[in-house]
Amino acid sequence: MDRRPGLSARLKLTISYAGLLFLAGALMLAVVWIFVLRWLPDIDARAVQRTLTAGTVVIIAGSNRSELLRGFVPAAGAALAFLLVFGLVGGWILAGRMLAPLTRITQAARMAGNGSLSHRIRLPGRADEFRELADTFDAMLARLEAHVAEQQRFAANASHELRTPLATMQALLDVVARSELNRDTGELVDRLHVVNTRAIDLTEALLLLSRADQRSFTPVPVDLSLLAEEAVETLFPLAEKRGLAIETSGDEAPTIGSRALLLQMTTNLVHNAIVHNLPELGAVRVTTGVRGESVVLTVENTGEQLSPQLVSTLVEPFQRGSERTRTDHGGVGLGLAIVKSIAEAHDGTLALTPRAAGGLCVTVQLPAAGSSS
Repeated sequence: MDRRPGLSARLKLTISYAGLLFLAGALMLAVVWIFVLRWLPDIDARAVQRTLTAGTVVIIAGSNRSELLRGFVPAAGAALAFLLVFGLVGGWILAGRMLAPLTRITQAARMAGNGSLSHRIRLPGRADEFRELADTFDAMLARLEAHVAEQQRFAANASHELRTPLATMQALLDVVARSELNRDTGELVDRLHVVNTRAIDLTEALLLLSRADQRSFTPVPVDLSLLAEEAVETLFPLAEKRGLAIETSGDEAPTIGSRALLLQMTTNLVHNAIVHNLPELGAVRVTTGVRGESVVLTVENTGEQLSPQLVSTLVEPFQRGSERTRTDHGGVGLGLAIVKSIAEAHDGTLALTPRAAGGLCVTVQLPAAGSSS
């Protein structure tokens, strides 16, 4: 934004300090003038004798009022000139010391504007307004740096994931184009269909993730318990096919948000629990409830032992976890990433905890409808 040049903050503070000091000096001299010199009698005699009972006391007036005025005015002018110069010099030094933290913050902001997000102010000293501003700016830079790094990883992973099905389709199309007339192309067409479906699913998942990040939805009352029942009913055939026992329980969990996004979040959690489970005699449990001013959705599943290090990476886009990947219904690697984005878009949290007996416990906590949150 173009602005006309003006006085610096340091110069403005200097003028303010000097002006205040000059005004205080002028007021003090005015007090002397009004309450002392104005009421001083114009005495012409050089001495006055007064006789008391105890003896004689002599009072000598050194000069009359006119002589005091002639001496007072030059002295007052010199004092005001000194106060003005002292105020300007001292105010310039004090303003420089006061604005030194702001200079460091400005330099850090310029570096951030040029793309350097790793720089931090780390302003020393005790807490005050400038240090609070510097700490807030440092926290903002840290979040920006983490967000940019996450977006860079996401772009790299998305490019890799999209390149794989597209390259596969290109190779299959080349095979079809060069195949002999008597070659059965049915198998190639089926493979093309599978790869194309995967590319479509990946694109839809990316669009859903972007929609959740942008919070482009109209909030409406939603009951998570009903969404959990709907997700379980939809995915029950898949659980039955895998021989899993699936159970839902809990109380009503009213919240405010997008029904479509929250249903997608719940469906992703249940699908993830079904796919990454034991090969036989596995189980999935979905519970809902109210905890204080929040509603809670919990999805637990049996499965292999998971390390905390592996669990901490599962919400990263395209990080499926090598210990949990299966060949069928493996997804596109965005299931839990979408869940996390939807939860954060609804001012909620997502927590993943490995179960001691194996498997995973996923908890989503959202503000309850009508809560202060």
